[in-house]
Amino acid sequence: MIDKRKLVLNAKQLRKGLPTTDYGLQKLRKSVDRRRNAIYIVLDNVLDTYNIGSIFRLADAVAAKKIYLCGGTETPPNHRIKKASINTTEVVEWEYYASASEAISKLKSQNSNLQVIAIEQVEESVQYDKFEYKLPLALVVGHETSGVSPEVLKIVDGVVELPMFGVNKSLNVMVSLAIVLYEVIERTISK
Repeated sequence: MIDKRKLVLNAKQLRKGLPTTDYGLQKLRKSVDRRRNAIYIVLDNVLDTYNIGSIFRLADAVAAKKIYLCGGTETPPNHRIKKASINTTEVVEWEYYASASEAISKLKSQNSNLQVIAIEQVEESVQYDKFEYKLPLALVVGHETSGVSPEVLKIVDGVVELPMFGVNKSLNVMVSLAIVLYEVIERTISK
């Protein structure tokens, strides 16, 4: 049994840095990997490096298996990603693909029962808290202005959105992802 208290670091400890040796990082990753959830995050041309870093931090918080950085999405090492992630880029597994559709195809070939859901405002969107989520699951978020690309929207299994009640029509990509991720956790893992 893993003592979770030994695996949980506060922000100050994370900012100081993780183990610097390959052996230390490998040992930390192995202990973290044992408790990863069957959740994948796909970034479809997310350009803001602070959003990317925050998504790494979020992926660590929900113990997601992997992040797929796609298209114009910047990859580590990057100072602003590292700063926003508070070094979680060292423990959250990630991979780069030229397109989100390519990453999704690979994921689906590895997980035949994978559910792929885009977080986007389109006509066929379902309110995020009304959707039936199941694991394994991949959540796709898109470019801060143009959203999830049309080619990706054609291949996903569903699209969810958050209701907006004010004058603004959308939330920050990381905030939207966080809300949906915690809904997924509540419905699939916390049962």
